[in-house]
Amino acid sequence: MTQQDATLSAMPIPVAEARPGWWTRVAVFDRRLSLAKGLTIVTLLTGFFGGYFQYLSSYEDKVGTQAKADMEAATKTFVDISNAFAEGQMLQELIFYNFKTSLNPKNDVGDKQMTTQAGTGIFPKYTNARTGLRQNASVFAHKAELYIDWASDLGRDPAAPRVLDQDPLTEALLGTYNFDCDAAANLPQLAPTGPAPPGSPATCSAGPPRQLASQTVNLCARDGNGRIDTGKAPVTIDWQSAKHHVLTLHYCFEQAHRQIVTARIWASNNSVTDERATTFRNEQDRYEASLDKQVVRLNAFMSLTMGHLERIQLKYRPAGFVCHVPLLRDAIGLFSSKCTPLGTKL
Repeated sequence: MTQQDATLSAMPIPVAEARPGWWTRVAVFDRRLSLAKGLTIVTLLTGFFGGYFQYLSSYEDKVGTQAKADMEAATKTFVDISNAFAEGQMLQELIFYNFKTSLNPKNDVGDKQMTTQAGTGIFPKYTNARTGLRQNASVFAHKAELYIDWASDLGRDPAAPRVLDQDPLTEALLGTYNFDCDAAANLPQLAPTGPAPPGSPATCSAGPPRQLASQTVNLCARDGNGRIDTGKAPVTIDWQSAKHHVLTLHYCFEQAHRQIVTARIWASNNSVTDERATTFRNEQDRYEASLDKQVVRLNAFMSLTMGHLERIQLKYRPAGFVCHVPLLRDAIGLFSSKCTPLGTKL
């Protein structure tokens, strides 16, 4: 044996590596695929939940901003309207009561002079307050509708199609229909009154105004003598509407203004005839009752508006836990605004 043969025989013979069986190859492939799938699902879920909660945080910020804006606008509207009417009515009452006092034969000269001086001092303030109300009455009514009625309507969808000018009630219409501010049935009704009589919203009949269901009154057109004008369709006054309160408040304020014309003549430092003074004495109880009803109307407006402010707070109340559950929150939003007080249409 040669040396080369000996060297070759001493070298190890390489053994071919055994190839894994098909089952082993399938198991390895499955482990690798499962790992890739797991990473993909985790990545997708992380991105989904991250984006969802980022959207939710942004949405809650928008809700908070809108809630603050709605409350501020509604509160300012409430305060502006209440202050304007409270001032006008107070000055109107002072002119009436001062003149009534000046006509009292039991008062001495000093009392009458003091009362007259007070009345003439009030008159310019009353004139300015009334002018402000006449200038802003229509604006007040529409602001009450926008910032109080609409903002507190839990079911209102601003994007929903609707007929423009769907509320026919205006102050001019109250005059056309000869709205009687002194009628008990025309005073604000904030408590539910039960179901409406059959056919009452569409027809008018002789007699006093008919109370309808749930804080509304059927206003029928009447002539100066109170007779029904069947040629005009009835109009409904809704005492759950701040706008309707403002319209009737100002209309009746102007009616009271006309009733106390004799007191206004006196307060303007002009002479009052004996005939006028006698007529005033005969009607002063009715005038006083009308002024008292104005106080009732203003208090009703304030009570209703405070209730609407609470509804605005309810509309934007903090959402519960269920409203933060992904997908479930969005599913609820298809049927209710409980979780989404602001519209989220795509």
